[in-house]
Amino acid sequence: MEYVIGVDIGGTKIASIVADSVGNIVHRCELPSIKENPEEMFQQVVRCIQKLIFSADVSMQEVTSMGVGVPGKVDREKGLAIFQNNLPWRDFPIIKRLKDQFPSVKNITIDNDVYMAAYAEWEAADLPENATFVYVTVSTGISCSIIHNGNFLRGNGFAGELGLLPMPGIDQSQTSTTLENIASGPGILQLARDIYNDPDMEIETLFLKYQKNEKQAVKVINQMLESLAGGIYTIACLINPHQIVCGGGVINHQPYIVDLLNKLVDNYMILVQEKANSLIKVSKLKEDAGVIGASRNALKNVSVLK
Repeated sequence: MEYVIGVDIGGTKIASIVADSVGNIVHRCELPSIKENPEEMFQQVVRCIQKLIFSADVSMQEVTSMGVGVPGKVDREKGLAIFQNNLPWRDFPIIKRLKDQFPSVKNITIDNDVYMAAYAEWEAADLPENATFVYVTVSTGISCSIIHNGNFLRGNGFAGELGLLPMPGIDQSQTSTTLENIASGPGILQLARDIYNDPDMEIETLFLKYQKNEKQAVKVINQMLESLAGGIYTIACLINPHQIVCGGGVINHQPYIVDLLNKLVDNYMILVQEKANSLIKVSKLKEDAGVIGASRNALKNVSVLK
């Protein structure tokens, strides 16, 4: 039996799967990211893969391909993790290092993690090939990927960094900020910790307080939702996609957020635009989108979708 490994490297966790040759997931593994040191971060990736193989009771010699998704800017041809906003790598030769670590794996590919998740969600959406599709992730960071006529829109190599959109500051002491600072998981959590003067607050607690309609929590989450809605409406105006899928840790654990975003984006829509309630969908693959996309890349060379 031949197997493929998919690895999704993020700022919070590393996820990996081993799948058979037709894409069925055999086993899944997760470990927390170690962001303080480049080498420690890489070794944690290695540990995640080793733990995966051991738990799946699969021999590394049976693994023919490995696909890796990495945040930020990557060089797919040279196998480099060039720049990651939430990881310690700069021009890190991740493919060479993985090939050194796992020499029996014949084919190892790399691409942006959000692009890999987008491909998996695009396949799951089963849209016409000429459709324009956008995947938006709200997690440790905020980013998006666009697939148009079956091809990625990559721009000059750093397309889709939605989280860098400038946003007004949330109070008079802050003149401006970014969408990621206001609406990502770490962003809203830091705002909540400051407001509640509680450095140990967890994001689950924040959303529980929001659901109980606590004033301060409502302020933080409403700011997040309004900012995200503005970012998504910007996408809708620029490229008029047939579908936008929202995923990432924050959305996956609070899927009702998508309904709230639909209502807010609907307020922006003019008559000739598609209403948001049929435009914006919640992720079908949840936390598996990135690893499934990475494994598909290893099997199908998805990255050639320019």
